[in-house]
Amino acid sequence: MKNLQELTSDQAFNRRIIDITIKLSAMAMIILWCFSIIKPFILITIWAAILAVALYPLHEKLTALLKGNKKLASTIIALVGISIIAIPSINLSSSAIDSAQHVYNGIEDGTLKIPAADESIKEWPLVGEKLFNLWLDASQDIQKVAGQYPEQLKSLSSTLLSAVAGIGGGILQFIVSLIIAVVFMAKSASLHQGVSKLMRRLMNDSGDRTISTTIATIRSVATGVLGVAVIQSLLSGVGLMIADIPGAGIWAIAVLILAIAQLPPILILGPVAAYYFSVADTTPAIAFLIFSIIVSASDAFLKPLFLGRGMSIPMIVILLGAIGGMLLSGIIGLFVGAVVLALGYELMMDWLSHTPDSKESDSEVQQS
Repeated sequence: MKNLQELTSDQAFNRRIIDITIKLSAMAMIILWCFSIIKPFILITIWAAILAVALYPLHEKLTALLKGNKKLASTIIALVGISIIAIPSINLSSSAIDSAQHVYNGIEDGTLKIPAADESIKEWPLVGEKLFNLWLDASQDIQKVAGQYPEQLKSLSSTLLSAVAGIGGGILQFIVSLIIAVVFMAKSASLHQGVSKLMRRLMNDSGDRTISTTIATIRSVATGVLGVAVIQSLLSGVGLMIADIPGAGIWAIAVLILAIAQLPPILILGPVAAYYFSVADTTPAIAFLIFSIIVSASDAFLKPLFLGRGMSIPMIVILLGAIGGMLLSGIIGLFVGAVVLALGYELMMDWLSHTPDSKESDSEVQQS
């Protein structure tokens, strides 16, 4: 009888194990299936959430001016945002394509005029002599020089076209994210309630503070990193167009990329300024060089104004998170990395603040 009861108990246990395994497998399949379905929209949705958080203060102010009409405020932000993003981007892309096409046609026809090389280039370390000779040959017969490097020119052309196409795709993705973001802002109350429930479920009492830290970090990075990069890019573009530098759109985009990567724009503007000295008078060339240095150094006083403002987390933590996240995950990592590092910093501070000091530890030992 006892053996029969043990056998029945083992059978019931095995059935429960099988039942649980089947249910977990079914849940895993459904989760993986759902993830596969929404995978193409994850990046756009994350961008939309970041934009919604960054633009929500503006949305609130505009809603108040429109007497509480959230939908109208969202529509205005969407239209203005698309205009601000699309029109300059189209102009920059068009300028980049036209400049590249002009250079390519000039090389093919032999009509591209290269200014004479400066003798001082010979004094540059390592590459001075070779660069001077190449520049001198190009200024005398550009077609001959181009004929020596056909594969490199083809590769450069395809790279430029791919970069412009990638920028166009990124702009389109950004516009779609902005449209989704304004929908999020219009439904902000219900979305915030749902996210709060989820974070409380995951992190208990720390859920609401995690949401606050995430929001503050996203807004800090949006203004302190992207905002400063856009300002530097726009200033560079204006200076390049005033100086009538060929391919101003390409150089402005390059400055934007470098500034987002936390590299100084002088890496682009410096060589352009050196070129400008060879084609312009001394006074405007010096003025452009000074302008380039000011633009490149502007982040030194712009970032402290924007980055980490209104947060208890040090600016260096946000900056390191943004740079490390971008190196790991691209431009989306600017925000994700900063948020993760900020949350990690807060968790460590909480842990340190709850560590008993030496006196409390000694008293506990004596009591025991």
